[in-house]
Amino acid sequence: MLAIKNNIMAANAARHLSQSYDALAQSVERLSSGLRINTAKDDAAGLAVRELMRADIAVLQQGARNAQDGISLLQTAEGGMQNIDNLLVRMKQLAEQASTGTYSSGQRTIMNSEFTTLSAEITRIAGSAKFNGTSLLNSANGSVAVNFGSTNDQITVNMKNMTATGLQVNNLSISSAGSAQAALATLDTAINTASTARSDFGAKMNRLTTTVEVLGVQAENLQTSESRISDVDVATEMAALTRNQVLAQAGVSMLAQANSMPSMALTLLR
Repeated sequence: MLAIKNNIMAANAARHLSQSYDALAQSVERLSSGLRINTAKDDAAGLAVRELMRADIAVLQQGARNAQDGISLLQTAEGGMQNIDNLLVRMKQLAEQASTGTYSSGQRTIMNSEFTTLSAEITRIAGSAKFNGTSLLNSANGSVAVNFGSTNDQITVNMKNMTATGLQVNNLSISSAGSAQAALATLDTAINTASTARSDFGAKMNRLTTTVEVLGVQAENLQTSESRISDVDVATEMAALTRNQVLAQAGVSMLAQANSMPSMALTLLR
């Protein structure tokens, strides 16, 4: 019906043009952001799943960083233990040297001076082995829990007393052949204690290293899943963008044509 009061064709063309422009705006937004889901209205259920995945990914990545900090703590402790081991070996060497009868008492006094100095150095190193203010080797009391997930996902690092007192080498003397021979057995025990502590630190370092690798794989897999839900498929969206551009251009053209239709009625009124 040819009418001049209500231009139904123009209204219809305008409605379709508005829909085309909305779809075009959405395609532009998705391609510019790289995300299929930019607001909740794009995919309410997908948004909820994506945010939960993002939270899990953030926790896994932080857990990996926590584990790496734990490795650094253990490396600090193990580095101190390496020096203490070296000092204990030197002390045993001096005790063995002083235990033979070929040295004079004066020479043993010189050896004992170095021996006691090494014992004091062991205590100093044990006291200086700290990570972020936490002493690691001067007391057997206390522990550090390295957390990388839930409450059960943690590794506990127990502190060690690697001072001369803790190793029971603080009161040793090699000023005589007899005391030097007696010190050898105590030093054997101390070296075994230190080696056991180092092996414990090493085992936990290996475990944390494996943990970092596992957490990295888990985070990567979750990121892949989150990407499938959230990221835009560029090829598909470009096709949609092209279609929406054509529809928008056609809509503009048809709206212009529809707006000119009422003028045809004027020819009948002349």
